[in-house]
Amino acid sequence: MKQSLQLKLGQQLTMTPQLQQAIKLLQLSTLDLQQEIQQALDSNPLLEVAEEDLDNSPPKDNDQRHQEKARETGDGPLESLEHNAADSDKVGDSEDWQASMPDDLPVDTQWDDLLPSSSAPMGAADDNLDADYDSRNARSDSLQDQLRWQLNLTRLSDIDRVIAMAIIDATDHSGRLTTSVEDLLEALTPELDIELDEIVAVLHCLQQFEPAGVCTRDLQECLTVQLAQLPANTPHLEHARTIIARHVSQLASGDFQQIMRRARISESELKSALELIRTLDPNPGLNVEADDTEYVVPDVFVSKKQDRWVVELNPDIAPRLRINSDYASLIKRADNSADNTFLKDNLQEARWFLKSLQSRNETLMKVASKIVEHQRNFLEYGAEAMKPLVLHDIAETVEMHESTISRVTTRKYMHTPRGIFELKYFFSSHVSTSSGGECSSTAIRALIKKLVAAENPRKPLSDNKITQLLEEQGIQVARRTVAKYRDSLFISPSNERKRLV
Repeated sequence: MKQSLQLKLGQQLTMTPQLQQAIKLLQLSTLDLQQEIQQALDSNPLLEVAEEDLDNSPPKDNDQRHQEKARETGDGPLESLEHNAADSDKVGDSEDWQASMPDDLPVDTQWDDLLPSSSAPMGAADDNLDADYDSRNARSDSLQDQLRWQLNLTRLSDIDRVIAMAIIDATDHSGRLTTSVEDLLEALTPELDIELDEIVAVLHCLQQFEPAGVCTRDLQECLTVQLAQLPANTPHLEHARTIIARHVSQLASGDFQQIMRRARISESELKSALELIRTLDPNPGLNVEADDTEYVVPDVFVSKKQDRWVVELNPDIAPRLRINSDYASLIKRADNSADNTFLKDNLQEARWFLKSLQSRNETLMKVASKIVEHQRNFLEYGAEAMKPLVLHDIAETVEMHESTISRVTTRKYMHTPRGIFELKYFFSSHVSTSSGGECSSTAIRALIKKLVAAENPRKPLSDNKITQLLEEQGIQVARRTVAKYRDSLFISPSNERKRLV
């Protein structure tokens, strides 16, 4: 085999540590970013939180002047991180991308809140914040725990108590019994000498527990148990019991004429009975196990000021960070000792981290501003005026890659006068119109929701009818697409939306 030397030319993207850190911070949510900042503060002694006011701040050292100069030069969001950051005396000059923005930009941007160092200071910890920590973070009792607690207050024999425990364990979080009584008998027979009637008797006993309707085998039995616990003088109780016991299938399909004919009741009596049935809970156990509330912290605020939409970063998502001037002043240029090397390395990492935070905020502001500029009609008129938008459109505008836009818009939220939305909410596909234009899929969903809300409950709109109504407005969409959008909005089919009003 002959050996030879070959010269090849090629391009290769090298991910520097600075760029990797910037990409990592870019895709973090607000809560994850706060944890990342706290970890950086704990591990790097050169980083600190600036808590004093600017008026009372000490004279600026070289590191602070370095940060201000970097802030004035406005280095690019991601591309600037590829420059060498080892020089601690100066920052490479780069073209200010703000200057390239047109003067008639329809969206104002508050750049004062752009950098982490200009955000609101992190206040001192309130002593009362953790006073009720146990009450706020205590685990709530499950449905099974409440049923066992009620069982302990009930007088039952030892055998019946074992049966009751088996029934409670077979009850899911919604209150429905997931196992048949025959299977329970088969499972308990090797240990207990019992019969099927004993299990049914214990089951009926548990069905009297709170919340009403637990330990029931199906929806019909759940509603029947709840009706049985109502006072005897409840209006239209007998009609409601008859409908649940004999005509539940017609009730599910919305065949009210057949119910009135078979039950021999008038329309007003049926309407009153249905109102009583709607007060019942088909899943009584769900009210016991309340889900933990998750709060969304918006990254961007959008408000209208002087007839212009203004985009601002949330100043509370990150503390004000700076480099510790006392530790930085201890660094000596010609000293190669371990302590001096440690300080120099941490100083460089601190500057990289601050620059990555700056890059994250700059990129987030650029993307959010372009989204608001493109979706001004949504902010003015609502979801029906949403325009089609894809990642490629924003990527071309801000001159970044689509993957960068995807990272920016994932788990980032925008607070608008119409609510809090994830940035990805403003991106949607398009559907062609009869006039040759395009309509956003989000706008079509809003139109479907509006049509359903205004429909006649006696004759709800079918998917085919909704398709025809959209065509009259110039929107050409298939019936199956309407059905898909309707399902995504959690709107029932027309036969299940039929009501007596």
